[in-house]
Amino acid sequence: MKKNKILITGGTGFIGYHLAKKCLDLNWSVVSVSTNYPRKIRNLKGVKYLKIDISKKKDLEKNLPYDFDYIVNLAGYVDHSNKKKTIKSHFNGCKNLAEFFLKKKIKKFIQIGSSIEYGKLKSPQIENKKNNQSTFSFYGKAKLLSTKYLINLSKKKNFPSTVIRLYLVYGPRQDINRVIPITIKNSLLNKKFDCSSGNQFRDFIFIDDVIMAILKTLKNKNTNGEIINIGSSKPIKIKSLIHKICLLVGTGKPIFGKVKMRKDEILHLYPNINKAKKILNWQPKTNLNAGLKKTIKYYRNEKYS
Repeated sequence: MKKNKILITGGTGFIGYHLAKKCLDLNWSVVSVSTNYPRKIRNLKGVKYLKIDISKKKDLEKNLPYDFDYIVNLAGYVDHSNKKKTIKSHFNGCKNLAEFFLKKKIKKFIQIGSSIEYGKLKSPQIENKKNNQSTFSFYGKAKLLSTKYLINLSKKKNFPSTVIRLYLVYGPRQDINRVIPITIKNSLLNKKFDCSSGNQFRDFIFIDDVIMAILKTLKNKNTNGEIINIGSSKPIKIKSLIHKICLLVGTGKPIFGKVKMRKDEILHLYPNINKAKKILNWQPKTNLNAGLKKTIKYYRNEKYS
């Protein structure tokens, strides 16, 4: 039986690692493309790692294989303070990749979008294309440009693309500078740590649920040309989240109000996920408590305590 072949750009990152691992478990052929080779904690035996910068068309055309069934684009410049690099990495990379596979016989191209594409749109945020407001960050603008490009390509060229807009993904092996892992780390060390007021409401979704949504999208032809929100749709106040983590860890000394919130901080950010439930027959299976316990267990073994 012929193996499914998947290309994961940005495959050395947090989400890319978990997607690649799941695809290997399903006996798929997995190729990962990134500008760097994976760190030890994200290096998977069985994945073919290629060092290619997809924002550079010549690099992509010269070095990228083309015999794939599925493409998932997770690639992008991490430091979003540089406008030129952010636009180049996210939008140019997406455009180059889509153009490369436009005339190839692929089954699905998934672009991993972001909730930040909605800008200051009132929550719960809905995928309706008319709701796409101008966002306030270079990253948001680059992601929104990519979304509009792919939706247009799907309409005009029948390109089998779908945009998945993720909210705040968490779980084992996430970079330590994110809110959940850094809170877990500081709590395990029983350190005092500075926080904002924590009055923001945010939506957190466990990595396993995200991977399942991606896999369901890959296999679903009805998602072509669609934007789909993926989140828990159960927002939590950041202050409550931090208290919850400290309680589950058993230690931790957060000091609220020490870190200033950004001037353009959005206080309520969470999705409507009815479309995902209907079109994908998907909904989150891991509640926040269960997901946090799994994540804490991982970081305990990372010798932070």
